[in-house]
Amino acid sequence: MLFVSLFKWWYSDGLHQRALAMGVRLDGVIDYFSIDLLLKTLFQPFRQDGTGKVDGPLDVQIRAFADKMISRVLGAIIRTVILILGLIAITLYAAAFCLSLILWVAVPLLPIVGLVLMILGIGK
Repeated sequence: MLFVSLFKWWYSDGLHQRALAMGVRLDGVIDYFSIDLLLKTLFQPFRQDGTGKVDGPLDVQIRAFADKMISRVLGAIIRTVILILGLIAITLYAAAFCLSLILWVAVPLLPIVGLVLMILGIGK
């Protein structure tokens, strides 16, 4: 009776709780990298919050424009690198999540498989 209760919990509530916990962790990883926010601000200036319209001679305006363009290119490069690293991390975590669920399902069956392999004499 104990084994029946264990298997019932393992393949119903235990599997459900495991999937929910892994889903929460995956949401945390997705939130950590903020993929949607990085895409929205991809070409925004990098760390130039107070830069506004520049008045003055033409050479000052051209210099301000060049500074803004360099800042935008730098911001796009940094955000692109973080996007790529974030997508790699999310993909690896999702793969680990799937592998974890497969192992969760397979672990109780492994002793039975080992017994069958021992009876058949496979692995001598």
